[in-house]
Amino acid sequence: MTVSKPPHTPIRDEKKDAVEFEEHQHIEHEDEISPELEILLHTNTSQGLSSAEVEERQNKFGLNELPEKKTNPFLKFFSYFTGPISYLIEISCIIAAVVGDWIDFGIILALLIINAVIGYIEEAKAESALDALRQTLALKTRAYRNNELVEVDVKELVPGDIIVLRIGDIVPADARLLGLGVNGEENDTELMIDQSGLTGESLLVAKKKNSTVYSSSIIKQGQQLAIVTKTGAHTFIGRAANLIAITAEEGHFQKIIGKIGNVLIWSTVVLVIIVFIYQMVRFRGTPQGNWKLVLENCLVLTVAAIPVGLPTVMSVTMAVGAKQLAAKQVIVKRLTAVEELASVSVLCSDKTGTLTLNELTFDKPWLTNNYTEEDILLYSYLAAETGANDPIESAVRRAAESQLDILKNRENAREIPGYKVTKFAPFNPVTKMTQATILDLATNQTFCVAKGAPQVITQLVGGDDDAVRAVNSLARRGLRALGVAKTLPGTEDKFEMVGMISLLDPPRPDSLTTIAECNALGVDVKMITGDQLIIAKEVAARLGMGRVILDANHLVDPNKSEEEVTEHCVRADGFAQVIPEHKYRVVELLQNKGLLVGMTGDGVNDAPALKKADVGIAVEGCTDAARSAADIVLLAPGLSTITDGIITSRAIFQRLRSYALYRITSTIHFLLFMFIVTLVEDWTMPAVLLIMICVLNDAATLVISIDNTEISERPDKWRIGQLLTLSFVLAALLAALSFAHFYVARDIFHVTDNELHSIMYLHISSAPHFVIFSTRVPGYWWKNVPNWLFTVCIIGTQIIALFFSVYGVFGEHEGVAPCGYAWGFAVLGISLVYFMILDVVKVHIFRRWSFEMTAKLVPTKTRKTKLAVRKELKAKGMEVEECWKKISLPVDAHQIITAFRHNANQYSQ
Repeated sequence: MTVSKPPHTPIRDEKKDAVEFEEHQHIEHEDEISPELEILLHTNTSQGLSSAEVEERQNKFGLNELPEKKTNPFLKFFSYFTGPISYLIEISCIIAAVVGDWIDFGIILALLIINAVIGYIEEAKAESALDALRQTLALKTRAYRNNELVEVDVKELVPGDIIVLRIGDIVPADARLLGLGVNGEENDTELMIDQSGLTGESLLVAKKKNSTVYSSSIIKQGQQLAIVTKTGAHTFIGRAANLIAITAEEGHFQKIIGKIGNVLIWSTVVLVIIVFIYQMVRFRGTPQGNWKLVLENCLVLTVAAIPVGLPTVMSVTMAVGAKQLAAKQVIVKRLTAVEELASVSVLCSDKTGTLTLNELTFDKPWLTNNYTEEDILLYSYLAAETGANDPIESAVRRAAESQLDILKNRENAREIPGYKVTKFAPFNPVTKMTQATILDLATNQTFCVAKGAPQVITQLVGGDDDAVRAVNSLARRGLRALGVAKTLPGTEDKFEMVGMISLLDPPRPDSLTTIAECNALGVDVKMITGDQLIIAKEVAARLGMGRVILDANHLVDPNKSEEEVTEHCVRADGFAQVIPEHKYRVVELLQNKGLLVGMTGDGVNDAPALKKADVGIAVEGCTDAARSAADIVLLAPGLSTITDGIITSRAIFQRLRSYALYRITSTIHFLLFMFIVTLVEDWTMPAVLLIMICVLNDAATLVISIDNTEISERPDKWRIGQLLTLSFVLAALLAALSFAHFYVARDIFHVTDNELHSIMYLHISSAPHFVIFSTRVPGYWWKNVPNWLFTVCIIGTQIIALFFSVYGVFGEHEGVAPCGYAWGFAVLGISLVYFMILDVVKVHIFRRWSFEMTAKLVPTKTRKTKLAVRKELKAKGMEVEECWKKISLPVDAHQIITAFRHNANQYSQ
C-alpha cells in the first residue's frame, strides 16, 4: 500500500533565491489519481453532479465514512477466559463438576470470574480509535448538486462532487482545488491550510489551483471551490485508519505470562497424568482404585499446583499501579501497558506539539547597521498586520508585546505609543512583503518599514552579501528567515537593512530535561517528525539529542537489505519528512530487533504508530484519534510526566516479577514434593488443606501491589531462563526441607497420620510463602524492608494456618488432627530461618548469572559472536553495554569489531 504525504508548500518563498534556498525546499508530489478515477473528475463546476450520478458513485465507492469495526462486549468479556492458565483452570472446573466436588468447583469458578471482571473493567474503553477518526470529519458541507448549491451530509460525498471550502471549514474529503471562487469566478488566492494533525508540520501550508487538500485538515485563510477526489477509507486519513485496524496483536505481557504458564501447566499435566496412571495401576481392584476417587485426588493436586491466582494477582497489581499513575496525570487505558512501559528501551517521539510547542517563536535575529534586537522587533511589529491569521505575524506580535516596554502598559491595544501607522499594505504574494508608512510622533517625521522574504528585502536595499550568508546559515539550521528594512532618514524610497528575524517552533521548556531523564533511565529517545530534515536537526541539537537524523527515504530504500535498514533505524537519533507508514515502519523495525518500543504523538498521523507500538502514549492536547489509539494518555503538557510513568511502572514490574518468582517457586516445590511422596509413600494430603493453602496464600499476596521495591536503572526484562532456573533451585531446596519435615515427624517422632497432615499443611503453607520476602528484591531482603501492611498480611495468613493445624480445626472426619503449639511454632520458626538461607542462595545466583554464563550453557551463533566481542571490548577497557547498543550484528566478530573501531569516537560519546 502506498500513501503519498500531503505536499509541503512554504507560506512564503523566502528560501527561493538563486544561492542556496532551493536546496532546502521540501517539495513532494500530489496524491496519485488512477486513470479510471480521473475520468470522473470533470464535473461541471456550476451544475455539480446529478442525483443519479451520486447514487451510482455511492454504490461504487461507498459512503464517505471510515469503516467501523466494533467488538461485541460479551465476546470481549469471554476473551478473558482464554489462555493456557485459564484453559487448565477451566478443565479443572469441569473435572470438579464430574466428580461432584462442588466446593472446589465453586472456588475455581469464582477465581476465574473475578480475574475476568477485573481485566474487563480496567481495560474497558469508552471509544475505539476508528470512532475517533470518524468524529474528526466535518458533519455537513456545501456542494453543488443538480445545478444548485445545497448543504449535504459529509458521508454522502462522492468523487466528482463540487464542494465549497472557506475559512474555518474542516475539509470533508480529499479534494483538488479548482482555482475558482464560490460563484465560479477566477480565484488565484492561496488557501492557507492547517494540516499539522495529519503530517506533524507546524506551519500552515499554502495551496493553489490543482493542489490537493486532505480530509480533516482545516482551512485557516481563503476560499475556493474544490472537486472531491477520494472518500472514506481511500482518503489520507482513511488509510491511517486502515493501519490502525491491522495492528491488533498480542501484547508483550500476555506473551510472557503465556510462556510462564506453559512451563507450569505442562509440568503439572505431565506429573498429574503419571500420578493418575500409577494410582490406577497400583490400586487396581481395590476401593482406592476407583477412577472417580483417583480423579478427585488428581484434581486436588492440579488445583493446588496451578497458579490459579496468577492472573488475578497480576491484574490487581497492575490496576493499583494504574491508579498510582493516574495521580501523576498519566492515564492508563490498557492495563498491561503498566508492565510494558517498564520494559520500553526505545521511545519514539513525535516532534510537533510533543517535543515542541507547535507555534512559531521569535528566535535570535541577525542584525546589521548597528540596530538592536529591540529595534528589529519594533519595526517588525509596526509592519505586522493586526488580526491576521498567520503564524509568522502572530509570532512577531507575541515577541514584541512580551519584550518591548512601550507595548506592555499601553491603554489602547490598537495604538503604538510614539508612533502612528498612516498607511499599510498587507502581504502580497507577488511582492512577497508587507509595507507600512509610520509617523514618528516625537519628531513628526515619516518613515517606511518593509518586512518580507529575505531575497526581496535584500534586493530592496540594493544587495547585501552578508545578509545572503546570514539567511543561508539560518536556513541550514532550519530557521525560517524574514527580512526587515527601513527607509533612511530624509528619504522616501531608499531602504537600509535592519536585519533578519529568525523563527522556529521551539522545544517545550521541559523537553530537554525529560530526554536527559529518559536517557538516564536507559531509554533511548528518537525523534520522528513530518517536518523538514534541517528543522529536525536543529530541534534535536537544542534538545541535547544526537544529530543523526535521517530522511524517511532510508526506511524504504530498495538498494538496502532489511537488516541494513533495521540497523540504520536502531542507530539513528530520529527521522524527518515521514508519513504515517514511515512511523509505523520505524516501530515495526525496532520491534523486529527485539526492542520494546514506546511511541508518543498527538495527531491523526501518529495514530497507526501509537497502535503498533508496545506502548502508545498520547500527549496532552492530542486528537481523539491519537487518544483512542494509545495505551497511555498524558494529561500534563509535554513529556515531563513520562519519566514519572516509567519510574512507577518499573516499581510495578518489580512487584510482578517478585510474585512470579514466588509463585513459580512454590508451584515447582509443591509438584516435586507431592509427586515423589505420592509415588514413593502413597501419601496424600486432605483436599480441604490443599484448597486452604491455595486460597489463603494467593489472597495474601494481593497486597504485593503496595509493597516497597527497588527501581531498576535500566529497562526491565523478563529473563525467563533466569526466572525458571532460580525458581527450580529454590523449589528443590524447599522440597528437601519438606522431606525432612515429613520423615522426621513420621519416623522419629512417630506422629499419627492425621497429625502429620496438620504438620505438613503448616509447613507447605508457610515455607514457600515466606520465600516471597526474599523474591521481592534482587539483593538481600533486609536492605529493602517490606511494607508493613504487606508483612502483616503474609504473617497473618500463616498465623491463621497455625491455628488451623494446632487445633485441627477441620476435624478427624477430614483427616486432620491437632498437632499442638510445639509443632506449630517449630514449623513456623524453621520456615522463617530457612527463607533467610534461601535468600543468600538467591543473591549468589543473581551475582553469578551473566550473559557469559548463558552463552556457555546455551550456546547459539549470535551469543558466541556477541561473547567474542564483549571479551575484546573488556580487554580494551571499553563500556560493553553502551558500545553494544550502537553497533550492528554482522555475521562474524571480526566485522563487528571493525565497525566498532571505525566509529569508536561516536560510540564513546
